[in-house]
Amino acid sequence: MNAYILSILKDIMAIDSPSGYTKEVIQYCQKEAQNLGFETKLTNKGNLQIFVNGQDDYTVGFCAHVDTLGLMVRSIKDNGTLAFTNVGGPIIPTLDGEYCRIITRNQQIYTGTILSNSPAAHVYEDAKNKERTCDTMHIRIDEKVKTKEDVQQLDICNGDYIAIDPKTTITDSGFIKSRFLDDKMSVAILFGVLKHLSQNHIQPKHNLYFMISTFEEVGHGSSYIDHHVDELIAVDMGCIGQDLSCSEYDVSICAKDSSGPYDYEITSTFIELAKTHNLQYAVDVYPFYSSDVSAALRGGQNIKGALIGPGVHASHGMERTHMQAVENTYQLILAYINK
Repeated sequence: MNAYILSILKDIMAIDSPSGYTKEVIQYCQKEAQNLGFETKLTNKGNLQIFVNGQDDYTVGFCAHVDTLGLMVRSIKDNGTLAFTNVGGPIIPTLDGEYCRIITRNQQIYTGTILSNSPAAHVYEDAKNKERTCDTMHIRIDEKVKTKEDVQQLDICNGDYIAIDPKTTITDSGFIKSRFLDDKMSVAILFGVLKHLSQNHIQPKHNLYFMISTFEEVGHGSSYIDHHVDELIAVDMGCIGQDLSCSEYDVSICAKDSSGPYDYEITSTFIELAKTHNLQYAVDVYPFYSSDVSAALRGGQNIKGALIGPGVHASHGMERTHMQAVENTYQLILAYINK
């Protein structure tokens, strides 16, 4: 199953999908779900719903988001470079020197590089210590442009998306390095679960509802879900760092994040299942985190909710996880479905 999960991950990583520009990646996910034999439906704002019929009327939902962090053209500068604004919350200093793609409204794609406004050590005294923010950086376009008018001739306009190269790499030692493992890694894991159900002709006890959301990074991804859903599990990255127990090898079980505590019974069930199945896990509290379940609850959904996911290091920067975390998360989801 790991090979299938990694295949899905590589495919969706290769499709640019900053929040609000997700039609192509959702089409890929919808086709894959239909190929596995499941009913699908799109919401008006572009989220993908996947339905699995169970043996009773209770519905357990799982959600993961396929939208990523990104940038957008704020304005075209007189010297032919681009000023930009962030989409979501990337760690802006980590973008210095990264390659990117500028996507025009007529679907022309130009490559470029994200740079500090003091990009050369031999020219600018503050090149090494200049603050890196949206206001002190720019996009250098890989075209012969010297003026604002030159750029406009390319049909590049304010409001065009700028997608950041994820640089996805899988090492022989089992590490997965890439931008946007938050949360395309979890999307791939959910497809692994769907593949398992389809391949083994499993009809679960409860109805299952899978939501692939497209606006999570800007706060409202799963604010709407199907009204039949009784509980919703966000499968999203587990945090690693100061005062946290999670590692790149664990499935994270979040007890509380910035939106408040998650459902006590569901969280306790995940902990007991992890123990019973000898899965490597960690229970943590995330002070600077909010999930698609948070969005659903704020949207007025009458649900119980929980949050689990693979441990991911350096979130919103150059992220990394390990296949052990992927496997532990995958197995915990299956254990919950089969409990």
